[in-house]
Amino acid sequence: MSESRNRGVIGILLMVFIFFIILMIFAFYTVSAFKKSNFDNQFINTGKESIAVVELSGPISNSKDTIEKLHQAEKDKRYKAVIVRINSPGGPVAPTQEIYQEIRRIDENVKPVYTSFASIAASGGYYVGTAGRKIFSNPGTLTGSIGVISQFVDLSKLLKSAKINPHIIKAGKYKDLGQPTRSLTKEEKTIMKKLLSNVHKQFVNDILKTRKEKIKGNIWKYAQGQVFSGEEAKKYGLVDELAGLWDAGRRIHKELGIKSPFGLKFIKKKKKLSLMQIVEGLDDVAKGMTSNFFTQAVPMFLYK
Repeated sequence: MSESRNRGVIGILLMVFIFFIILMIFAFYTVSAFKKSNFDNQFINTGKESIAVVELSGPISNSKDTIEKLHQAEKDKRYKAVIVRINSPGGPVAPTQEIYQEIRRIDENVKPVYTSFASIAASGGYYVGTAGRKIFSNPGTLTGSIGVISQFVDLSKLLKSAKINPHIIKAGKYKDLGQPTRSLTKEEKTIMKKLLSNVHKQFVNDILKTRKEKIKGNIWKYAQGQVFSGEEAKKYGLVDELAGLWDAGRRIHKELGIKSPFGLKFIKKKKKLSLMQIVEGLDDVAKGMTSNFFTQAVPMFLYK
């Protein structure tokens, strides 16, 4: 009886300890967010930031964060223009196209949007860049890689040698296309090539919407997945001007005749962290760890 009571006490103490840790994390992030918010507000209210900068860094895994920052820059009337600063090798097709569409909408209907390339603007990164009215690039920026890729792994021989015999139950002839348990048939390879070819055409057509008169020669010559330096890209009409971010900002400031003092404001997504979000985050991690290895999608990437 005494042993059971001790276990109960230990269990309660453990739960209190875990709750205390979670509470401390929550308090830390809340205070940090509050301080950051105050700092950002002070920084914004100086009246010196005439151009907003929305950063797109790393692989494009989703569109939500970037679009939310675009919307912040769009709604704030203090910013007379927006620069989308791109440093990305690309990513999946859908989020890339969603970001492209929002940049086009804002530029055409609300305020001018320009794009600036950092170290790399390849594949989906370049795709997004073409949505702006003008592209600025550093001379050494890795630029282009206009193409689409999809990769599959055939583990059938490995599974056989390990004496693992997976069973796939499906409804639909091509439902298991791309599963690592078998290789692609000739017919399936033809299907995938047709699919990728269609998306490749979408990529090129969207580039031509803003750069038809700027591309030197036939765009398909530059749309075979090759990468160019920023200097080469300018020669072929893939970018407009060679300039770093701040130089680009000053040129835009002068081009638009903005009367307020020049300054760049980096738009940051407003962070809201609650106890429930922490718990949901832990739940997502747990789900990811227990996902089925043999459940594989057929992804297409605008990715270098």
